[in-house]
Amino acid sequence: MRKWVLAIAMIAAAPAAGMAADAEAGKTVFNKCKACHQVDKNGVGPHLGSVVGRKAGSVEGYNYSDALKNSGITWDNAALDKWLQGPSKDVPGTKMIFAGIKDETDRANLIAYLDTLK
Repeated sequence: MRKWVLAIAMIAAAPAAGMAADAEAGKTVFNKCKACHQVDKNGVGPHLGSVVGRKAGSVEGYNYSDALKNSGITWDNAALDKWLQGPSKDVPGTKMIFAGIKDETDRANLIAYLDTLK
């Protein structure tokens, strides 16, 4: 019986890697970003329209840190997932002050939403 309980607990705690991300749920997660980022124009942070596939530090009219401009990152799903876990851990010296999104499903959903902003 203990083995079954442990197995069920492990399945329930497994990451959502095999599950499809939910862009609509990601739109809600995006509320955490809205204090600094907009979809269509720069604010405190650069706009996030068409961010997926874009080279980091490349939005015209936004003054990026040298650390991000020189990072060599292109914002694909893996790079965004790593960044969203803690920007200053990913790119020391970045201007983005954000603790990160700890929940893997929230990150996946947010990235799915960002991918719709083309």
